[in-house]
Amino acid sequence: MQRKKKSLKKIQASDADRQRIVEAARAHFLSHGFRRVTMDDLAVDLAISKKTLYARFPSKTALLEDVLAHKLASVDAALKEVAREHAHDFSGSLHQLLATAQRELDEIKPPFVRDMRQKAPHVFKMVERRRAELIQRHFEKLFAEGQRAGRVRKDIPAKLIIEILLGAVQAIMNPPKIEELGLTPKGGFVAITKVVLEGALVRARGL
Repeated sequence: MQRKKKSLKKIQASDADRQRIVEAARAHFLSHGFRRVTMDDLAVDLAISKKTLYARFPSKTALLEDVLAHKLASVDAALKEVAREHAHDFSGSLHQLLATAQRELDEIKPPFVRDMRQKAPHVFKMVERRRAELIQRHFEKLFAEGQRAGRVRKDIPAKLIIEILLGAVQAIMNPPKIEELGLTPKGGFVAITKVVLEGALVRARGL
């Protein structure tokens, strides 16, 4: 019994270490890019040994993958909370979904986008897949509810609206195109949703 308690405490300590490392790396990577941030830098910042750091993450790429998984999970949780708080309120839900997505994207700065393009295009493929899943999960349901509420055009299937949104996001929200257009991830998303929603939403009377 005593051994099990010690083993559990050890696992909990290890999980806590991983979480601290991921949170610190997330702040550094997304703001400054991950090419300039070394594992030595993170170890110093966290006041841990490099041995402890590498015991949790064998490489910076492995840490990057965990950072992005953590980021996407937090976005999913935030969008779920919006849907829960604004159930059956299309306008409120749409406004908060967009605001939440924009706030999460605002964390991603240009140096990170450049590094993704140059050093980790394979990791971005994972991001694209997970991002598409998030859009489908949260926005398709919202658009279907909007059609029932008379706020989204019924002559365009909700699934087609989502495909148009996904296509635009896929074409523009990638590192080469973002750089070419001189946009930030947040700016690109705002422009895409504005164009798509202006065509999909039913204008309220008097506007």
